[in-house]
Amino acid sequence: MKKRNFLKSAAVAALALSAVGATSFGAAAQEVTLRLHQFLPAQANVPAELLIPWAEQVGTASDGRIKIEVFSSMSLGGTPPQLMDQARDGVVDIVWTLPGYTPGRFPRAEVFELPFMMTNAEATSRAYWELFKSDMEAQEFQGIKILGTWVHGPGVIHAKGEGVRKLEDMQGKKLRGPTRVINGLLAELGAEPVGMPVPAIPEALSKGVIDGTVIPWEVTPALKIAELVDTHTEFSGDTALYTAAFVLAMNQAKYDSLPDDLKKILDDNTGADFSAFAGKTQASFDAPGRKIAEATDNEIVILDAEEVARWATVAEKVRDNWFAEMKEKGIDGEALYGKAKDMIAKNTM
Repeated sequence: MKKRNFLKSAAVAALALSAVGATSFGAAAQEVTLRLHQFLPAQANVPAELLIPWAEQVGTASDGRIKIEVFSSMSLGGTPPQLMDQARDGVVDIVWTLPGYTPGRFPRAEVFELPFMMTNAEATSRAYWELFKSDMEAQEFQGIKILGTWVHGPGVIHAKGEGVRKLEDMQGKKLRGPTRVINGLLAELGAEPVGMPVPAIPEALSKGVIDGTVIPWEVTPALKIAELVDTHTEFSGDTALYTAAFVLAMNQAKYDSLPDDLKKILDDNTGADFSAFAGKTQASFDAPGRKIAEATDNEIVILDAEEVARWATVAEKVRDNWFAEMKEKGIDGEALYGKAKDMIAKNTM
């Protein structure tokens, strides 16, 4: 299958290395079992089409010496905002999560969540990895080995009733947002942001706690969003209203404890190419998610260029606020933003 081309090609060198390692270590070769913890149900696209296949590929590439067990829906305990600490503290070995679930702790990663920043998920994910290596790794992720960085496809507004057809329709709407930056955007646009992790969305919609949510199409089938709302609002143009930044993160001490050949297998199956592949794979399921909504009585609203320009003008305040917040933290937000934009442009085909 095309979506697994990266995983298959990345395994070739690792398989050869594994053979050498088996010869060198013989029967005493070290084996390790790693526990990967994440917040979505196992049938959702990210675990089913990305995390679980990746875990299987690493197992194959290591000739079975690395076994990665994927635990979904927070089945090992805790809440999604606790995942980064679970990885840092060694409660689990690997997590897939959003740095933005822990507001303020990973401020540089927020740059990719600024409005009208992302072009496409593949290019933006590769840019995210490049900026992570140059400006985030040493500064913010001590104690955590980041294996991949990526973003999802264009964020969409899913709402009850008449939904959102123009900027004024945002006024007073209670909309779920995933992170601090995106909640700030919703507030600037006139909505009442309600922060919550993805798994809480269906119940919040069904109980009327929120009027809608921002989320990409790809995750809507697993959450049955089309059954809970009436309208879906998309944005025309070359950049998205927003995207969210993810990481695949490993406990640093656990990584350091591995023999060099197993470290190399993990390295060969992660990094820049894996990050771009992950973003592209996640976004590839936007179209199937959209088709489910098309098959209902729901309406899909596409805002035209003139209307989107109105939103972009208001959203400039979000970027300026972020620059000021970064300055207070001793971070040159404007320079970081410029680098991120340049990296996205360079990687966008």
